Amino acid sequence: MSRTAVSTLLLVASLFAVTAQAAGTPVPALGVAWYPEQWPEQQWAPDLKLMQAAGVRMVRIGEFGWTAMEPREGVYTLDWMERAIAAAAAHQMVVVIGTPTDAPPAWMSQRYPEILRLDENGRPLRHGARRHFSYTSAKYREFCRLIVEQMARRFGNNPNVVGWQIGNEYADDSTDPDAVRLYHDYLKNKYGTIENLNQQWATAYWSQTYDRWDQIPLGTGHGNPGLLLEYKRFVTTQWRAFQKNQIDAIRLYAPKRQFITTNLGGLGWANRYNRTDISADLDLITWDAYVGQGHNEPYRMGATHDLVRGWKRQNFWVMEIQPGFVDWAGVSNSLDPGETRAMVWQAVGHGAEAVAFWQWRSALNGQEQYHGCLIGPDGTPLPFYAEAKQIGADFAKAAAAIQGTAPVSQVAILHDYDSRWAIDIHRQSNRYDQIEVLLGYYRPLKDLTQSVDIIDPRAPLESYQMLFAPSLNVIPEELGRRLRAYVEAGGHLVLGPRSGMKDEYNSLDIRRQPGPLVPALGARVEQFYPLLEDVPVQGAWGSGKATIWAETLAPRPGTETTLTYGEGNGWLTGHPAAVTKTLGKGRITYIGALLDAPLMRAAVKSLLDTTGLRPRVLAVPEGVEVNRRVGNGREVYVLVNHSPRAAKVTLAGPMRDVLNGGEIREAAMGPYGVVVATPAR
Repeated sequence: MSRTAVSTLLLVASLFAVTAQAAGTPVPALGVAWYPEQWPEQQWAPDLKLMQAAGVRMVRIGEFGWTAMEPREGVYTLDWMERAIAAAAAHQMVVVIGTPTDAPPAWMSQRYPEILRLDENGRPLRHGARRHFSYTSAKYREFCRLIVEQMARRFGNNPNVVGWQIGNEYADDSTDPDAVRLYHDYLKNKYGTIENLNQQWATAYWSQTYDRWDQIPLGTGHGNPGLLLEYKRFVTTQWRAFQKNQIDAIRLYAPKRQFITTNLGGLGWANRYNRTDISADLDLITWDAYVGQGHNEPYRMGATHDLVRGWKRQNFWVMEIQPGFVDWAGVSNSLDPGETRAMVWQAVGHGAEAVAFWQWRSALNGQEQYHGCLIGPDGTPLPFYAEAKQIGADFAKAAAAIQGTAPVSQVAILHDYDSRWAIDIHRQSNRYDQIEVLLGYYRPLKDLTQSVDIIDPRAPLESYQMLFAPSLNVIPEELGRRLRAYVEAGGHLVLGPRSGMKDEYNSLDIRRQPGPLVPALGARVEQFYPLLEDVPVQGAWGSGKATIWAETLAPRPGTETTLTYGEGNGWLTGHPAAVTKTLGKGRITYIGALLDAPLMRAAVKSLLDTTGLRPRVLAVPEGVEVNRRVGNGREVYVLVNHSPRAAKVTLAGPMRDVLNGGEIREAAMGPYGVVVATPAR
């Protein structure tokens, strides 16, 4: 991350800290989703009293309350929200208001069927769940703007409202007439002429050539790879427009003091749309961190936090996290005692400024009756309440140390939505899981550096000593030039398999892989091979196996071979599997195979050593994660034991134990234990 980016990140983090602190909420803050409209008003005060006792400092309200806000068309009833906000403030809590646009009321669904989402077969969804609206419907966007303007006019200057959340977990697209019209307009604006579109998509294949724009179907199923990639980009533009419609309505009345966000669900890695682009118009990013079935996978969850932080390259909030268990998994088991606390502190270590539980109280009816909560339907605490209360106490103790700090990394992984879509459109191997491929790079990087950024390729690159780009399938000319310039200026770029296979239109690059970077690498991929069985590889990084995917490379003079395939696959035997070359002040490396975990770790360590990167790390046992946040002349270490066994970590020197007090030289953690420490002065 560049110095400018770090400064901006810390400034934004400080801004939110100051905003929250001014309203009585420190950073990090503990929050809950609260639905006052679902309960008798006399129950509000007892609930809020229990929240306050647990250290809850923020509540989110309103995101499913459209019927309570507009029971009949044009009749707005917002007094109850004002009373709820005032009641929360009386218990030292600030409020984030959710716009209710994820679940339109029954009167709208019945009277205006044009607002309903059409599925891939053109069938309208029925009222009774949520997300049955069309995000492209002009009529629905009009209703959204009207209700949001009413809310912003009423609460835009309320001192107890710190922010706005637009809708809830954007998800499904639609095939309604407005979507079709907007898609054709999008294609006209991008391609200019139908002839240009036909050329870029190579529509001569299977006689797909179009004569008119209205012949082009929505790309929701199987089809031309150019069409399918462009459709995903179109979906992104429409969710962004849906969001912007409400941002503009809020900003008519709400000052910048009140941030605008949305909570992105889908367990972070969902790619129905480009989340980096969605984030561009928001002040703050929040996401919903769930495990579902099983237990927390620390590397995957940590990488997801880093991905989320990378969308805007700044700290973030977790707007929803499970209080023990969910009710939508195959087996909605509970996390172990203390495991959720460890998850919460992992989020803070990766840059979370606030963490909120979904939800506060068990709903009496509806589709999520069994979901984990802090209190039961009778209004008394559930077993998890005590763990939440401990987290609230933790946050109160750690606020002074955490506030104004953020993670800073020397290495980054490039995550590209175009490339993910392009590979998903034609995976070639159902064993090629792109998230697992990325995590194969992330795990050793996290172990060896203890801080990794995950960023969009369009982000500033110059301050990173190393960039890793697994599966960078789509490399347009401009990106190729930026990556080459990064290397020539002294960076080390490591490309993974399938890199540079496609251009911006999802067409095969005639230069072979890695496309525009073939001259910089001094090598190209001769052929790719999805694998049924592992193949041995050996070279400068040691020996191991290529698994799932393998490519043969043809290096030119001046490019060094670092791994070679052994016996086991006649097409691969004896051919280069990885190559590297010095270019300008830097280096470019191409790894053409997915490597087994031990060899991948050895490769990453060797690459870090070659670059001369010597990050400050603490030696930790398996299952313990170290995160470091810095800022305002301070540094704070967040150590999390993700194991059900006790663990100890020897610290680099004397440190202050933030949660327990006193000076320590060793971090002793029980099962799922947490230590927050700052250097002793």
